[in-house]
Amino acid sequence: MYRFLFSSKWLGYLLLAAIFAAACVGLGRWQMDRRAETLAEINRVLSNYSATPISFAQARDEFVSLDAEREWTQVELRGSYDVAGQRIVRNRPLNGQPGYEVVVPLKLVSGETVVIDRGWLPIGNDTPGHPDSIPAPPQGQVTVIARLKAGEPELQRGAPDGQLASIDLTAYSAQLGYPVLTGAYGQLASESPSAAAMPVAFPMPSTDEGTHLSYSLQWFAFGVLMFIGFGYAARQQARNAAIDAEDAAEEALNPDGGYLHSSGPAPVRRQRPVARKRKNATAEEEEDAILDAQGF
Repeated sequence: MYRFLFSSKWLGYLLLAAIFAAACVGLGRWQMDRRAETLAEINRVLSNYSATPISFAQARDEFVSLDAEREWTQVELRGSYDVAGQRIVRNRPLNGQPGYEVVVPLKLVSGETVVIDRGWLPIGNDTPGHPDSIPAPPQGQVTVIARLKAGEPELQRGAPDGQLASIDLTAYSAQLGYPVLTGAYGQLASESPSAAAMPVAFPMPSTDEGTHLSYSLQWFAFGVLMFIGFGYAARQQARNAAIDAEDAAEEALNPDGGYLHSSGPAPVRRQRPVARKRKNATAEEEEDAILDAQGF
């Protein structure tokens, strides 16, 4: 009954179904990988974001080369801001609004320098491409609590004087003319004494894992449904072929559409599916079919 499945046409259909299912599985696995990355980031935030700050001595190696598992760790730093070295970083959206971030070198009492991201500023109305005002950091020695963030790659685009295209710590150090630790920078959590005016503080990163799981399950389901659809189409083809074979057998036994009379009981007439009509039937054949259906 299902020998037609070995025809080139149906083997081609099966191959297309397999390719489609494989693509669905690949996309589903990609969504699962993205979910795993998101969950790892959420775990880092939950573990490090509000933990007790560690000292700079404990965190120095992270400022040289940040371990991804230590991201968001709070560090207590003491030193003074280099106000002349302050820059703004372009194209930094926050909550869907375009703006800038304010970075400034912090010269530590140990003699080393780290970069602190003090917060976010909206785009300005007075001067295009520049915030209306940039709050100055506090003068003198300060105590800063900052969260570790990895430095960013260099972007192949320029920036006006006093601005950076990204938080590329190596390029920033070249602009300043003196070395800074380039493995990580600190995102400001608090500082003491605080300045009168401050940039907008950064919100806590989202701990919502998003829709990766539901998307991955949908892709897997699409792959399974492709084979279910193939099986349904094959079953319908087999049923149609069986009906065609029965019709052909009846025509071979009784080509005139009537019954062979005998002394035995009259044969039971099989009701054919209404949907199955012969193609290109003549007027006489249609008449015979109507008489047959009425019992004549």
